[in-house]
Amino acid sequence: MPDAAARDLDVVTFGETMVLLVAEPGLPLDDATAYRRSIAGSESNVALALARQGHRAGWFGRIGDDPFGGIVLRTVHGEGVDTSRVRTDPDAPTGLLVRDSHSERPIEVLYFRRGSAGSRLSPADVDPGYVGSARILHFSGITPVLSDSAHEASLAALEAARAAGTTVTFDPNIRRRLCPPDRVGEVLRPFAGADVILAGADEAELLSGAAEPVQAAGWFLDQGARIVVIKHSANGCWATDGTHTWKQDPVRVRSVDPVGAGDAFAAGFLSAMLTDSPSLDDIDVAGALARAAALGAAAVQTVGDVEGVPRGAAGTHDPTIDVRR
Repeated sequence: MPDAAARDLDVVTFGETMVLLVAEPGLPLDDATAYRRSIAGSESNVALALARQGHRAGWFGRIGDDPFGGIVLRTVHGEGVDTSRVRTDPDAPTGLLVRDSHSERPIEVLYFRRGSAGSRLSPADVDPGYVGSARILHFSGITPVLSDSAHEASLAALEAARAAGTTVTFDPNIRRRLCPPDRVGEVLRPFAGADVILAGADEAELLSGAAEPVQAAGWFLDQGARIVVIKHSANGCWATDGTHTWKQDPVRVRSVDPVGAGDAFAAGFLSAMLTDSPSLDDIDVAGALARAAALGAAAVQTVGDVEGVPRGAAGTHDPTIDVRR
Protein backbone atom coordinates (compact mmCIF):
# COMPACT_ATOMS: atom_id res chain seq x y z
CA MET A 1 0.00 0.00 0.00
CA PRO A 2 1.35 3.48 -0.82
CA ASP A 3 2.87 5.75 1.80
CA ALA A 4 -0.06 6.98 3.91
CA ALA A 5 1.65 10.31 4.61
CA ALA A 6 1.59 11.17 0.91
CA ARG A 7 -2.15 10.57 0.52
CA ASP A 8 -4.94 13.05 1.13
CA LEU A 9 -7.66 10.39 1.53
CA ASP A 10 -7.75 6.90 2.93
CA VAL A 11 -10.32 5.56 0.48
CA VAL A 12 -12.02 6.78 -2.69
CA THR A 13 -15.14 5.06 -4.00
CA PHE A 14 -17.38 5.76 -6.98
CA GLY A 15 -20.70 4.63 -8.39
CA GLU A 16 -24.42 5.34 -8.42
CA THR A 17 -26.25 6.42 -5.28
CA MET A 18 -30.03 6.58 -5.27
CA VAL A 19 -32.70 7.76 -2.91
CA LEU A 20 -34.07 4.78 -0.97
CA LEU A 21 -37.62 4.31 0.27
CA VAL A 22 -37.95 1.41 2.74
CA ALA A 23 -41.43 0.14 3.57
CA GLU A 24 -42.58 -0.39 7.13
CA PRO A 25 -40.61 -3.35 8.56
CA GLY A 26 -42.19 -6.70 7.78
CA LEU A 27 -44.80 -5.44 5.32
CA PRO A 28 -44.63 -6.42 1.64
CA LEU A 29 -44.71 -3.60 -0.88
CA ASP A 30 -48.27 -4.54 -1.86
CA ASP A 31 -49.48 -3.58 1.62
CA ALA A 32 -47.05 -0.85 2.71
CA THR A 33 -48.40 2.66 3.13
CA ALA A 34 -45.51 4.32 4.96
CA TYR A 35 -41.86 4.49 3.90
CA ARG A 36 -38.63 5.59 5.51
CA ARG A 37 -36.41 7.72 3.29
CA SER A 38 -32.68 7.12 3.08
CA ILE A 39 -30.09 6.58 0.36
CA ALA A 40 -28.66 3.46 -1.24
CA GLY A 41 -25.53 2.76 -3.22
CA SER A 42 -22.95 0.08 -2.59
CA GLU A 43 -19.90 2.31 -2.92
CA SER A 44 -21.31 5.26 -0.99
CA ASN A 45 -22.42 2.80 1.70
CA VAL A 46 -18.79 1.74 2.08
CA ALA A 47 -17.61 5.36 2.14
CA LEU A 48 -20.18 6.31 4.80
CA ALA A 49 -19.30 3.30 6.95
CA LEU A 50 -15.59 4.13 6.72
CA ALA A 51 -16.24 7.76 7.63
CA ARG A 52 -18.17 6.54 10.66
CA GLN A 53 -15.08 4.57 11.61
CA GLY A 54 -12.99 7.72 11.50
CA HIS A 55 -11.35 7.30 8.09
CA ARG A 56 -10.97 9.93 5.38
CA ALA A 57 -13.29 8.74 2.64
CA GLY A 58 -14.34 10.23 -0.68
CA TRP A 59 -17.11 9.25 -3.09
CA PHE A 60 -17.88 10.48 -6.59
CA GLY A 61 -20.58 9.86 -9.14
CA ARG A 62 -23.39 11.68 -10.91
CA ILE A 63 -26.62 12.94 -9.40
CA GLY A 64 -29.58 14.62 -11.02
CA ASP A 65 -30.35 18.32 -10.68
CA ASP A 66 -33.40 17.50 -8.58
CA PRO A 67 -34.47 17.19 -4.92
CA PHE A 68 -33.36 13.54 -4.79
CA GLY A 69 -29.89 14.55 -5.93
CA GLY A 70 -29.78 17.11 -3.14
CA ILE A 71 -30.78 14.45 -0.63
CA VAL A 72 -27.96 12.16 -1.80
CA LEU A 73 -25.36 14.90 -1.67
CA ARG A 74 -26.41 16.25 1.72
CA THR A 75 -26.57 12.79 3.26
CA VAL A 76 -23.20 11.59 2.00
CA HIS A 77 -21.43 14.86 2.74
CA GLY A 78 -23.18 15.13 6.09
CA GLU A 79 -21.56 11.87 7.21
CA GLY A 80 -18.13 13.40 6.62
CA VAL A 81 -17.45 11.92 3.18
CA ASP A 82 -15.68 14.14 0.65
CA THR A 83 -18.01 14.87 -2.30
CA SER A 84 -15.89 17.43 -4.13
CA ARG A 85 -15.84 15.36 -7.34
CA VAL A 86 -19.57 14.63 -7.52
CA ARG A 87 -21.14 15.99 -10.71
CA THR A 88 -24.70 17.21 -11.19
CA ASP A 89 -26.28 16.13 -14.47
CA PRO A 90 -28.98 18.58 -15.61
CA ASP A 91 -30.32 16.15 -18.21
CA ALA A 92 -31.01 13.02 -16.15
CA PRO A 93 -32.79 12.23 -12.87
CA THR A 94 -31.39 10.79 -9.66
CA GLY A 95 -32.29 7.12 -9.37
CA LEU A 96 -34.84 5.76 -6.92
CA LEU A 97 -34.94 2.41 -5.13
CA VAL A 98 -38.01 1.16 -3.27
CA ARG A 99 -37.90 -1.99 -1.14
CA ASP A 100 -39.31 -3.76 1.85
CA SER A 101 -37.40 -5.26 4.77
CA HIS A 102 -37.78 -8.69 6.30
CA SER A 103 -35.41 -11.01 8.11
CA GLU A 104 -36.91 -14.30 6.93
CA ARG A 105 -38.10 -13.95 3.34
CA PRO A 106 -36.46 -12.49 0.21
CA ILE A 107 -36.49 -8.71 -0.02
CA GLU A 108 -38.66 -7.22 -2.77
CA VAL A 109 -36.88 -4.44 -4.64
CA LEU A 110 -38.11 -2.01 -7.28
CA TYR A 111 -35.55 0.03 -9.22
CA PHE A 112 -36.29 3.30 -10.99
CA ARG A 113 -32.85 3.94 -12.44
CA ARG A 114 -33.10 3.50 -16.22
CA GLY A 115 -31.50 6.55 -17.82
CA SER A 116 -30.52 7.90 -14.41
CA ALA A 117 -27.74 10.39 -13.84
CA GLY A 118 -25.72 7.75 -12.03
CA SER A 119 -25.84 5.40 -15.00
CA ARG A 120 -24.36 8.15 -17.20
CA LEU A 121 -21.04 8.09 -15.34
CA SER A 122 -18.24 8.37 -17.88
CA PRO A 123 -14.42 8.52 -18.03
CA ALA A 124 -14.70 12.32 -18.02
CA ASP A 125 -16.01 12.04 -14.45
CA VAL A 126 -12.84 10.28 -13.28
CA ASP A 127 -10.16 12.61 -11.94
CA PRO A 128 -6.91 10.61 -11.96
CA GLY A 129 -5.34 12.93 -9.40
CA TYR A 130 -8.25 12.43 -7.04
CA VAL A 131 -8.11 8.64 -7.39
CA GLY A 132 -4.37 8.77 -6.86
CA SER A 133 -4.79 10.86 -3.71
CA ALA A 134 -6.19 7.84 -1.86
CA ARG A 135 -4.51 4.88 -0.23
CA ILE A 136 -7.30 2.61 -1.50
CA LEU A 137 -9.69 2.73 -4.46
CA HIS A 138 -12.79 0.64 -3.78
CA PHE A 139 -15.66 -0.12 -6.12
CA SER A 140 -18.17 -2.83 -6.87
CA GLY A 141 -19.33 -4.78 -9.90
CA ILE A 142 -22.57 -2.80 -9.92
CA THR A 143 -21.01 0.27 -11.51
CA PRO A 144 -19.41 -1.39 -14.57
CA VAL A 145 -22.72 -3.03 -15.58
CA LEU A 146 -24.84 0.14 -15.42
CA SER A 147 -23.90 1.28 -18.93
CA ASP A 148 -21.09 1.21 -21.47
CA SER A 149 -19.88 4.62 -20.29
CA ALA A 150 -19.94 3.51 -16.63
CA HIS A 151 -17.88 0.46 -17.61
CA GLU A 152 -15.36 2.72 -19.33
CA ALA A 153 -15.30 4.97 -16.25
CA SER A 154 -14.54 1.95 -14.07
CA LEU A 155 -11.64 0.99 -16.31
CA ALA A 156 -10.37 4.59 -16.22
CA ALA A 157 -10.49 4.63 -12.42
CA LEU A 158 -8.67 1.31 -12.25
CA GLU A 159 -5.98 2.61 -14.63
CA ALA A 160 -5.58 5.80 -12.58
CA ALA A 161 -5.19 3.79 -9.38
CA ARG A 162 -2.59 1.51 -10.94
CA ALA A 163 -0.62 4.48 -12.27
CA ALA A 164 -0.61 6.11 -8.82
CA GLY A 165 0.25 2.95 -6.89
CA THR A 166 -3.11 3.04 -5.12
CA THR A 167 -4.32 -0.28 -3.72
CA VAL A 168 -7.51 -1.51 -5.44
CA THR A 169 -10.27 -3.46 -3.69
CA PHE A 170 -13.19 -4.93 -5.63
CA ASP A 171 -16.51 -6.42 -4.55
CA PRO A 172 -18.19 -8.16 -7.54
CA ASN A 173 -21.61 -7.53 -5.95
CA ILE A 174 -23.30 -9.17 -8.93
CA ARG A 175 -26.83 -7.97 -9.65
CA ARG A 176 -28.49 -10.41 -12.03
CA ARG A 177 -31.20 -7.89 -12.89
CA LEU A 178 -28.51 -5.55 -14.17
CA CYS A 179 -26.24 -8.10 -15.82
CA PRO A 180 -27.36 -11.52 -17.10
CA PRO A 181 -25.11 -14.39 -15.90
CA ASP A 182 -23.87 -15.07 -19.42
CA ARG A 183 -22.41 -11.54 -19.58
CA VAL A 184 -20.83 -11.40 -16.12
CA GLY A 185 -17.47 -12.69 -17.31
CA GLU A 186 -17.28 -10.33 -20.25
CA VAL A 187 -18.12 -7.26 -18.17
CA LEU A 188 -16.46 -7.92 -14.83
CA ARG A 189 -13.39 -10.04 -15.48
CA PRO A 190 -11.24 -7.00 -16.33
CA PHE A 191 -11.49 -6.12 -12.62
CA ALA A 192 -10.73 -9.60 -11.27
CA GLY A 193 -7.05 -8.75 -10.75
CA ALA A 194 -7.71 -6.11 -8.09
CA ASP A 195 -5.36 -6.33 -5.11
CA VAL A 196 -8.15 -7.46 -2.79
CA ILE A 197 -11.28 -9.34 -3.88
CA LEU A 198 -14.31 -9.48 -1.58
CA ALA A 199 -16.72 -11.96 -3.18
CA GLY A 200 -19.66 -14.10 -2.21
CA ALA A 201 -19.08 -17.77 -2.91
CA ASP A 202 -21.67 -17.84 -5.69
CA GLU A 203 -20.26 -14.66 -7.23
CA ALA A 204 -16.74 -16.07 -7.18
CA GLU A 205 -17.85 -19.25 -8.93
CA LEU A 206 -19.90 -17.38 -11.52
CA LEU A 207 -17.16 -14.90 -12.33
CA SER A 208 -14.32 -17.43 -12.44
CA GLY A 209 -16.20 -20.31 -14.01
CA ALA A 210 -14.71 -22.57 -11.34
CA ALA A 211 -16.64 -25.49 -9.88
CA GLU A 212 -16.21 -24.50 -6.23
CA PRO A 213 -14.95 -21.60 -4.07
CA VAL A 214 -11.39 -22.83 -3.45
CA GLN A 215 -10.79 -23.12 -7.19
CA ALA A 216 -12.44 -19.74 -7.72
CA ALA A 217 -10.11 -18.11 -5.19
CA GLY A 218 -7.15 -19.62 -7.02
CA TRP A 219 -8.44 -18.17 -10.27
CA PHE A 220 -8.57 -14.66 -8.79
CA LEU A 221 -5.01 -15.05 -7.52
CA ASP A 222 -3.95 -16.10 -11.02
CA GLN A 223 -5.50 -12.88 -12.35
CA GLY A 224 -3.25 -10.84 -10.04
CA ALA A 225 -5.22 -10.55 -6.81
CA ARG A 226 -3.12 -10.68 -3.65
CA ILE A 227 -5.84 -11.42 -1.11
CA VAL A 228 -9.14 -13.13 -1.91
CA VAL A 229 -12.01 -13.14 0.58
CA ILE A 230 -14.83 -15.62 0.02
CA LYS A 231 -18.09 -14.98 1.89
CA HIS A 232 -20.52 -17.79 2.70
CA SER A 233 -23.33 -15.64 4.10
CA ALA A 234 -24.57 -17.14 7.39
CA ASN A 235 -21.75 -19.71 7.35
CA GLY A 236 -18.90 -17.26 7.81
CA CYS A 237 -16.05 -16.45 5.45
CA TRP A 238 -12.43 -17.20 4.69
CA ALA A 239 -9.51 -15.58 2.92
CA THR A 240 -6.36 -16.70 1.16
CA ASP A 241 -3.24 -15.20 -0.33
CA GLY A 242 -2.32 -18.45 -2.04
CA THR A 243 -0.04 -19.52 0.79
CA HIS A 244 -2.09 -19.01 3.94
CA THR A 245 -5.79 -19.41 4.63
CA TRP A 246 -7.75 -17.64 7.36
CA LYS A 247 -11.28 -18.50 8.49
CA GLN A 248 -13.90 -16.44 10.31
CA ASP A 249 -17.03 -17.83 11.94
CA PRO A 250 -20.26 -15.86 11.53
CA VAL A 251 -21.28 -13.39 14.21
CA ARG A 252 -24.67 -14.54 15.42
CA VAL A 253 -27.13 -11.66 15.84
CA ARG A 254 -30.83 -11.05 15.32
CA SER A 255 -31.20 -9.78 11.77
CA VAL A 256 -33.81 -7.11 11.12
CA ASP A 257 -32.78 -6.06 7.62
CA PRO A 258 -30.06 -8.01 5.75
CA VAL A 259 -29.49 -5.38 3.06
CA GLY A 260 -26.19 -3.56 3.44
CA ALA A 261 -24.35 -6.36 5.24
CA GLY A 262 -21.91 -6.87 2.37
CA ASP A 263 -21.03 -3.18 2.17
CA ALA A 264 -20.49 -2.97 5.93
CA PHE A 265 -18.35 -6.13 5.68
CA ALA A 266 -16.22 -4.46 3.01
CA ALA A 267 -15.88 -1.32 5.11
CA GLY A 268 -14.76 -3.38 8.10
CA PHE A 269 -12.11 -5.17 6.07
CA LEU A 270 -10.84 -1.91 4.54
CA SER A 271 -10.85 -0.21 7.93
CA ALA A 272 -8.59 -2.91 9.31
CA MET A 273 -6.33 -2.66 6.26
CA LEU A 274 -5.95 1.07 6.79
CA THR A 275 -5.34 0.73 10.50
CA ASP A 276 -3.03 -2.28 10.60
CA SER A 277 -0.26 -1.52 8.17
CA PRO A 278 0.85 0.56 5.19
CA SER A 279 1.61 -2.65 3.29
CA LEU A 280 -0.62 -5.48 2.10
CA ASP A 281 2.15 -7.87 3.08
CA ASP A 282 1.77 -6.97 6.76
CA ILE A 283 -2.00 -6.92 7.15
CA ASP A 284 -3.51 -8.99 9.96
CA VAL A 285 -5.96 -10.81 7.69
CA ALA A 286 -7.58 -12.72 10.53
CA GLY A 287 -8.21 -9.47 12.36
CA ALA A 288 -9.56 -7.85 9.20
CA LEU A 289 -12.03 -10.71 8.72
CA ALA A 290 -13.15 -10.38 12.33
CA ARG A 291 -13.66 -6.64 11.95
CA ALA A 292 -15.53 -7.16 8.68
CA ALA A 293 -17.83 -9.76 10.22
CA ALA A 294 -18.53 -7.51 13.20
CA LEU A 295 -19.53 -4.51 11.09
CA GLY A 296 -21.62 -6.70 8.81
CA ALA A 297 -23.43 -8.06 11.84
CA ALA A 298 -24.00 -4.56 13.20
CA ALA A 299 -25.52 -3.41 9.91
CA VAL A 300 -28.25 -6.06 9.79
CA GLN A 301 -29.67 -5.17 13.20
CA THR A 302 -31.37 -2.00 11.99
CA VAL A 303 -33.45 -1.04 8.96
CA GLY A 304 -31.38 0.71 6.30
CA ASP A 305 -28.12 0.10 4.51
CA VAL A 306 -25.67 1.77 6.91
CA GLU A 307 -27.73 3.09 9.83
CA GLY A 308 -26.54 0.25 12.05
CA VAL A 309 -22.81 0.78 11.45
CA PRO A 310 -21.27 2.11 14.69
CA ARG A 311 -19.13 5.21 14.95
CA GLY A 312 -15.58 4.98 16.26
CA ALA A 313 -12.11 6.50 15.93
CA ALA A 314 -9.70 5.10 13.35
CA GLY A 315 -6.85 3.23 14.96
CA THR A 316 -8.85 2.13 17.99
CA HIS A 317 -10.70 -0.79 16.42
CA ASP A 318 -11.52 -3.83 18.46
CA PRO A 319 -12.37 -6.74 16.17
CA THR A 320 -14.32 -8.35 19.01
CA ILE A 321 -16.75 -5.41 19.13
CA ASP A 322 -19.96 -6.50 20.82
CA VAL A 323 -22.72 -6.32 18.21
CA ARG A 324 -25.15 -8.67 19.99
CA ARG A 325 -27.52 -5.93 21.05
